[in-house]
Amino acid sequence: MKSNDTYEFNYTVEEKDLASLLPLQKDDGFPPVLATYRMIALMEIAAARMMHPLLKEGEYSVGVNVNTIHTAPTLLGNQIKVKATFTQMQDKLYSFDVAIFDSGGKAGKGTHTRAIINNEKLLAGATKRVS
Repeated sequence: MKSNDTYEFNYTVEEKDLASLLPLQKDDGFPPVLATYRMIALMEIAAARMMHPLLKEGEYSVGVNVNTIHTAPTLLGNQIKVKATFTQMQDKLYSFDVAIFDSGGKAGKGTHTRAIINNEKLLAGATKRVS
């Protein structure tokens, strides 16, 4: 990957993506628009897909940091464009600018950092933490 390389994909907002599905209790109210956590997940997917060619057998890329701002609501059924732009590598971390665009323009943006991990080592470390 080189600086300014990009990956983007289109996605139609579905009911499962809405903030209104988030409540854990009856009085937890959220509007029927794209949830911020879902926006972030889509941004992570764009960056992760961009890293696929770098991965060896048994490796994944994982999110290390995300810093976003959700600037506009996106309705059910709206098609969005999700975009990740590689900015730099520092030590073993890959940094990206990320954004989503809906039919009204830019609806969210931020930065995201990922690392490449060995799945077996990751799971062994997670197991050791809770044992």
